[in-house]
Amino acid sequence: MPFTISVKDLTKQFKNALAADGKDVRAVDGISFTVKKGSITALLGGNGAGKTTTIAMLLGALSPSSGSIHILGHDMLGNRYPALQRMNFSSPYVDLPWKLTVRQNLRVYGKLYNVPDVENHIVKLAKELDMLEFIDRPVGKLSAGQKTRVSLSKALVNIPDVLLLDEPTASLDPDTADRIRTLLDDFRQKHGTTILLASHNMREVERLCDNVLMMKKGKIVDTGTPTELVKRYGRKDMEEVFLDIARGTGKREAA
Repeated sequence: MPFTISVKDLTKQFKNALAADGKDVRAVDGISFTVKKGSITALLGGNGAGKTTTIAMLLGALSPSSGSIHILGHDMLGNRYPALQRMNFSSPYVDLPWKLTVRQNLRVYGKLYNVPDVENHIVKLAKELDMLEFIDRPVGKLSAGQKTRVSLSKALVNIPDVLLLDEPTASLDPDTADRIRTLLDDFRQKHGTTILLASHNMREVERLCDNVLMMKKGKIVDTGTPTELVKRYGRKDMEEVFLDIARGTGKREAA
C-alpha cells in the first residue's frame, strides 16, 4: 500500500440560503493529496480554508459532494467501517461527556474499540499524558488544558493506524505542549501511525511534520516539507509562509 490516505478531486458544497444568486458555497473545492504511511502531515490554512470540513469527510462525519477518499486501502464512501476501527480523532473543541470521569470516558471508548486489558491500558495512557492526578475527576470539572490531554488520550486508546488531530496542543502551556509533541512523535515511530493534523502553531508544524498541505478558500495552493516551503517563499520560518499565503502577499521564488 503506497499511501495510507489517498484523496482525489474531493469537493464539498453547502447550500447558501442567504446568497442572492442562489449559488452553493464550496467549502472544499476539488482537492487531491496523498499521505505516506508513518508520516506526519500538516493541513494548514486560515479560518474558513476548509481544513475542518476535509477532516470531517475523512472521518465520514460529512459526505462529499464529489470525489473519492481511500484510507488503509478502504473506500471511505463505500465501506468505511473496517478503516474506522483502525482510526481515531482528537479535537479540543469536541466535548466528552462532562459527568463521566476521565477513567470512565476512556473505559467506554476502550471497550468500543475492544482494547485488551483496558483498565491497565488506561492507567498507562494516564501516566504518559500526566493525567493520574485527575483521572477520577469528572471531565466537566477539568481545565481547558486538562481536557485537551483527555481528548488526546481518547484518540490514542486503540493505538490507531491513522490519527486525525485538530489543534492537538491547544490550551496547553509550553512545557506540556512540548511533552505532547514528543509523545506524538514517539508514538508514531513506535507504532507506525500515520498522522494528519490541523494546527495554527507553526513551530509545532516545523518540529513534527514531514509534509505540509497549504489550503486557501477550499483549495490546496501549495505543498512541501516545512524546509522546502520556507525556501520557496524566501522566508525565515513557516509562520511567515503561512501569513504570506493567507494574505496573498507572498510570491514563490523561481526554482
